[in-house]
Amino acid sequence: MKIAVIIAEYNPFHNGHAYHIAQTRAAGATHIAVVMSGNFVQRGEPAFLEKHRRAEMALTSGADLVLELPLPYTCAPAQRFAEGGVTMAAALGADMLSFGSECGSTALLEKTAASLETEAYRLCFREELDGGRTYAAAAARAMMDVWPQGEEVMQGANDILGLEYIRAIRRLGSSIKPLAIRRMSTPHDGAVPEGSFASASLLRSWRTAAAIEPYVPEECRSLLRGALAAGETPDPARYETAALAVLRRLGREAFSSLPDLSEGIDNRLYEASRMAVSLPELLTQAKTKRYTLSRIRRLVTAAFLGITAEDAAGLVPYLRVLGANRRGREILAAAQGRSALPVEASLAKLRRLGGRAGRLAELEGRASDLYALLLEMPRPCGSDFTETAIWTEK
Repeated sequence: MKIAVIIAEYNPFHNGHAYHIAQTRAAGATHIAVVMSGNFVQRGEPAFLEKHRRAEMALTSGADLVLELPLPYTCAPAQRFAEGGVTMAAALGADMLSFGSECGSTALLEKTAASLETEAYRLCFREELDGGRTYAAAAARAMMDVWPQGEEVMQGANDILGLEYIRAIRRLGSSIKPLAIRRMSTPHDGAVPEGSFASASLLRSWRTAAAIEPYVPEECRSLLRGALAAGETPDPARYETAALAVLRRLGREAFSSLPDLSEGIDNRLYEASRMAVSLPELLTQAKTKRYTLSRIRRLVTAAFLGITAEDAAGLVPYLRVLGANRRGREILAAAQGRSALPVEASLAKLRRLGGRAGRLAELEGRASDLYALLLEMPRPCGSDFTETAIWTEK
């Protein structure tokens, strides 16, 4: 058994994702597990489709097992997102970590990741940051000074995540081997489809099954049609109103307890939440040259969902199963004997564990309750504690 893990969002699942899974299988993986974001994703917004529907689409298109990345690691900067996923991969006993990449070179990414750990890079980065550059610009300039070959790698969204995966593997002292799969055709957030490939952001903007279907594996199309017909996608206007309402009622101390704060960003966000009458206005008021829109969006989502710095501190406390086929159950059987983390499909059982596991399970369920209210056809509370995992025989 050679286990590969893919850390993904599948927001929504499309042909590029199916290609990535197939290439991972071709690279020698006998079993493929996916660590997937839940109902809120890393860019700081609700997922286009509910997590169990996305997990089912992945299982019909080549994945063997889908686990849920807990909420504090999904609505998070790249480093925590990567560390959460890699921790779960290591707990599963993964042999390789497969990820999409603009450059497609594992060796280049490993060399660049090593450069990021040098004292020379850290000093250059701090100088650029103190000079007023954004985090991304400071990182790129520092890399140009330390190891110019790596500067281009730091421009691609998938390559940036790949670097964080490699760094997380090293920090954890894991033997997992990284595997970069070159991204097909369309760039991340590409605005134009190429052949049968389209970016997830473009598909989300279309919002209709008829428009999206040509870019989704045939096996997934009925699942997509059913989910959209049932109103299982969030209404952006409903999310905007709900987020603004929650932020307006929060006191200054609640903003100060958010994760990933620095340099007074909590005060800036608090003031913006009192003045803004729309989410775009709030983001614009809180944004500065140093605070990117993506960072502000994540903080807004964290405030809306009640994610605190305490929730974000520490490692993943459990492995929650969203779905599996026969090979996936073989991965789980092996993990039961080696993993120090509890492996469970039931969020209710994880909540009963208490401690950090119980607290994060409760947080996950509460976030799903809010997600259910945002849907085009809203649903009552409690579904995440009663929803069963998807077990297939394929």
